[in-house]
Amino acid sequence: MAVTPEGKVKAKVRRILSEFPGLYSYWPVPGGYGKTTLDCLGCYRGRFFSIETKAPGKKPTLRQMQEINGIERAMGKTFVITGEDDPVIGQLYVWLDELSREVDDNPDITPDKVRRRTLRASP
Repeated sequence: MAVTPEGKVKAKVRRILSEFPGLYSYWPVPGGYGKTTLDCLGCYRGRFFSIETKAPGKKPTLRQMQEINGIERAMGKTFVITGEDDPVIGQLYVWLDELSREVDDNPDITPDKVRRRTLRASP
């Protein structure tokens, strides 16, 4: 089966995300139930981010722009990547790389004033 232009962009983004140990990413599959969102939701070193991928020349829909605006209002980071050669891919890599250098990966240390709970193993 042939890979779509957007599928190629998604594959490239997944490869970049895989370079950062401890990064969480979720790529929801739309099924017509519940709230829709962007292509990828993620968290790295306590920072929430989202990614919308597009084939070259395409733009986010109105609904996707509403999601992007909502995430940004909540102080999440968003990346709209339109094509495999889009410079935003480099911006994503630099942003993740800076987090890997600046934010300790110790889950007991948080980069902001919100205190995360440590998870305990079930007895």
